[in-house]
Amino acid sequence: MALTDTAKTELISTFKTHDSDSGSPEVQVAILTARITYLTEHFKTHSKDHHSRRGLLKLVGQRRRLLKYLRNTEAARYDAIIQKLGLRK
Repeated sequence: MALTDTAKTELISTFKTHDSDSGSPEVQVAILTARITYLTEHFKTHSKDHHSRRGLLKLVGQRRRLLKYLRNTEAARYDAIIQKLGLRK
């Protein structure tokens, strides 16, 4: 795992919804996006690493489910996180 404690803390402080927030869907999506970005870069040099590719696909699926939950429950929060992370055009 390439996400250090300091990077994770910065993500949590950027995307938290209240002071003691560390597990809201926005924070989880931000952390998953950072991990997905790291793995995507990893595969540019290690194209035959199929075990990690399976992990990447699981992360993408989990992020998709969290975003679907946000879209169905609170569309404004969904739109905000999509804009902040730049996930869709």
